[in-house]
Amino acid sequence: MKFLIDLLNILLPILYIGVVYAYGKSFFKLSKPAETLKTPLLFVLIIVHFIYLILRTVAFAHSPITTIFEIFSTVAFSVTLAYAYIQVKTKVRSTGFFILIVGFFFQLFSSLFIKDLLNVPDVLRSNLLGFHVVSALLGFSAITISAIYGMLYLMLYHDIKSNRFGIVYQRLPNLEILEKMSLTATKLGFVLLTVAIVVGLVWLPKAFETFSYADPKLIGTVFIWVLYATGLAANKIARWQGKRIVWLSILGFIVSFFSMTIVNMFFSGFHKFY
Repeated sequence: MKFLIDLLNILLPILYIGVVYAYGKSFFKLSKPAETLKTPLLFVLIIVHFIYLILRTVAFAHSPITTIFEIFSTVAFSVTLAYAYIQVKTKVRSTGFFILIVGFFFQLFSSLFIKDLLNVPDVLRSNLLGFHVVSALLGFSAITISAIYGMLYLMLYHDIKSNRFGIVYQRLPNLEILEKMSLTATKLGFVLLTVAIVVGLVWLPKAFETFSYADPKLIGTVFIWVLYATGLAANKIARWQGKRIVWLSILGFIVSFFSMTIVNMFFSGFHKFY
């Protein structure tokens, strides 16, 4: 099993760059072979990456979240899976290059620096912990994708206002569809964050003696949840649309990024798992 894990660790960045290349060539060069192959390649990548994460979980008896580079690989998988969901949901296949390249870099750094960790605290072997963290990572990945679509929306909006009708205008979906994709990703991220928060509030107090509701990371996560809940309610009730809802996705991502990096590294207490 160890040989297979090491082999997949080498193959995954190669698969990622192959998928990114196919989506890029389809977008920028209008290549028909790339257009035909990119979606099957995407699903092959998801299956292979899923097998890799399962093998690591079984071989080392803990979820792949105990080192920063294990988390990088899980983030790469989460971004790719969330993108595939949005592609299937919206039936728009032309934006994968801008999303999947993020997953490629996460997996590349993971494959370069990941180490096998056999001895970890018992709490890190909990299946509930794995479910909690994977739900949160999938949620933050969806939020990241939502922000990328938001930035593509603003880029296209600026091009239209400036009467520039280059490759971006020709190949990206129209503003309405980009807004829909950003909103779909936001809804997905919101649901997954809700699951992660509920599981965390049930399980964390029992697992950590030092648990505190005043933990900055916990407060930050709830703040992000409230921010998105407010935005989605405004979209549904007050008909917030267009640039307002797009800016919400970008603002939410900035706050999430700050929470996952600065707050997590320097201010969080018990709520760090590596």
